[in-house]
Amino acid sequence: MSDSFDYFVILAEMRTGSNFLEENVNSYPGLKCWGEVFNPAFIGKARKNELLGVSIADRERDPNGLLDKLIAETDGLAGFRFFHDHDPRILDRVLKDRTCAKIILTRNPLESYVSRKIAGATGQWRLGDLKDARSAQVRFDKAEFTEMLDEVKAFQIHLQRRLQTSGQTAFYINYEDIQDIEVVNGLARYLGVTEERNKTNTKTKVQNPSSLKDKVVNYDEMVADLASVDHFNLSNTPNFEPRRGPAVPTYVAAADAPLLYQPVRSGPTKVVKAWMAALDGVGVEDLRSGFTQKSLRNWKRNAKQHRSFTVISHPVVRLHRAFCRHILSTGPECYNEIRETLRTTYSLPIPAGEVTADNYSKAQHRAAFIGFAGFIKGNLNGQTSIRVDGAWASQSEVIKGFAEFSLPDMVLREETLVRDLAWLAEAARVKKAPAPESLSADQPFALNDIYDNDVEKAVKAAYQRDYMIFGLKPYA
Repeated sequence: MSDSFDYFVILAEMRTGSNFLEENVNSYPGLKCWGEVFNPAFIGKARKNELLGVSIADRERDPNGLLDKLIAETDGLAGFRFFHDHDPRILDRVLKDRTCAKIILTRNPLESYVSRKIAGATGQWRLGDLKDARSAQVRFDKAEFTEMLDEVKAFQIHLQRRLQTSGQTAFYINYEDIQDIEVVNGLARYLGVTEERNKTNTKTKVQNPSSLKDKVVNYDEMVADLASVDHFNLSNTPNFEPRRGPAVPTYVAAADAPLLYQPVRSGPTKVVKAWMAALDGVGVEDLRSGFTQKSLRNWKRNAKQHRSFTVISHPVVRLHRAFCRHILSTGPECYNEIRETLRTTYSLPIPAGEVTADNYSKAQHRAAFIGFAGFIKGNLNGQTSIRVDGAWASQSEVIKGFAEFSLPDMVLREETLVRDLAWLAEAARVKKAPAPESLSADQPFALNDIYDNDVEKAVKAAYQRDYMIFGLKPYA
């Protein structure tokens, strides 16, 4: 037996051939797969409520206890089959445990879907002999198939990531491979068994060997529906942007009102803070800030019926604001080193020193902003040596970072801030909420002075995910 593993798990799904694989594994000396040990409906096999003296209720209280018992009382290497909807507590344990051998069984998801539909229609989930075979034609349902496909893909991606990040690997086997004795012998060797077999176990028979055309009533409709399924994620927008943390110290709470603001940088932060202060008739300096995760938990416990919120801006508006504030201006908020690098290394057409009417025109500003947007596209995709600063990080990535600790209740929009803050105040049961102040124009030129289709294209190229996730239209 293997010195590397104490037990094994077959990570599969319904109708992927896991019963067939289990029978083949169990034909080798020293290997014992106990079935779906952590299926919420039964233990091991259908209609079984107990295994090794452990009941379903016992397993619910202590799933790890059952696994430990399984390992200890099996003569040889114990294993079990696990599907995506089985007890997640056990999945977390086995994926962490290097002494657990991982076997990942897959099958064409369409074949699995049709097989599951037929088994549901006939009531036959396993076939031992041709004379008992039941057959049926089923109807393909696009929504049902898509839901199943999403679940399977999510599970497979989760497994892959957990194994990658922990530096582990698995033995991958496909449905068709189970009938290849050389592959099955290879699996046995992976588990530490040196004895080989000459043929696969034939106790379980293939239930529906005919083509999909013979199994599916609405075959032509199915083919047409599958044409719209994005099998290769062609519509996916690649994302190489670094992940962001929850940024708890930047959160701001009202002095008395149960409101918590989670700012996205380069948004209308000053306007929102002023509005929050006006709610309670205090100054901006009286707002609560500098939270830690501990102090924020305490605030949430004490602020009854609290509401947390953030505000997103149109990417063109936000990036122009960030450009004027942190790159173009040489004032206190300027990123001087980044400014100089952009000017010299990336040939951004801005003056070396302070911007004046004599050395910087509207046309130069438009060209410089389009150039900056081009730089941001590369910066967010990890193609530059300059950090991805929070002032221009994707808003979707910033909010994803918030969600690691405190997901905002509401995502408001800068362009409808007057209406949205009124809704927010009502939700928090704040009476007589004031209207927010007007936003001040960027300097030295307002966005509307330079905006055109080329500006829109440059910004959209940098922030494709934000446009897609937030359903944004062109700024105009």
